[in-house]
Amino acid sequence: MNKRTSLLLLAVTLSTGIYAQRLYTAQLGMEAYTYRRSLPVNPAKALDTIKRLGFTELEGGGGRMPPEQFRKLCEERGIRIVSTGADYNMLAKSPDSIVTRARALGAKYVMCAWIPHDKGVLTAADAKQAVEVFNRAGKYLHEHGLTFCYHAHGYEFQPYEGGTLLDYIIKNTNPDYVSFEMDIMWIQFGGGDPVALLKKYGRRWKLMHLKDLRKGTPKNLTGLTGPENDVPLGQGEVDIPNILREAKKIGIQHYFIEDESNDPNGQLPQSIRYLKGL
Repeated sequence: MNKRTSLLLLAVTLSTGIYAQRLYTAQLGMEAYTYRRSLPVNPAKALDTIKRLGFTELEGGGGRMPPEQFRKLCEERGIRIVSTGADYNMLAKSPDSIVTRARALGAKYVMCAWIPHDKGVLTAADAKQAVEVFNRAGKYLHEHGLTFCYHAHGYEFQPYEGGTLLDYIIKNTNPDYVSFEMDIMWIQFGGGDPVALLKKYGRRWKLMHLKDLRKGTPKNLTGLTGPENDVPLGQGEVDIPNILREAKKIGIQHYFIEDESNDPNGQLPQSIRYLKGL
């Protein structure tokens, strides 16, 4: 075989994807809200299902179950609790209790997914108060070995000072104490561009929720839409391949599939196959 033939065969091989690298190489992570109906009723059974699907990382906290007990159930199944949620008012009033719970779960990250606001519209006053709460609580959590992340929910795209309220929140929180979790579906639903925001704010993003939005879904700034608009990964309008490429560039290591549909057991296998096939 001459050199020219060898180069031609190599080009064909690369074009067919035989040597192509997998795009999604992280551990499979699950957002516990996916099992919001079954986890509170029978946590062991729900965790068995999560394990059977191949998930080894979890974002959640076990609801009313003592955190130590929930952590034990997870560890028995080879599942590590990477991140747990925190209520906004608890962050403002009782960050010490959040630290205690996160430590009991073994979590490294604490995320808040909602800023309270009236009439479905986040105002500049709401955002400014959130900045104060996040900076103060984030510093406290940092001092106790935890990383705080705000999970943007799509209602933060109200125009403000030449940008949006999300821009304001990111720019006015201390990067030493406040990081962010990108939910790619809610960013899309609110009118944001996930890839552009990953490029713009880089390592401020530490965690990611993977979900897809049904094509043609009407968008607004409520941060709310019906479960029928949550579709398996790769079947909606979110540009998942390019999002994952940019996420890898900036170093995001933990991704959690969150299925808010009414049929997670039917949709999750499809989402997993899609990710593994990228």
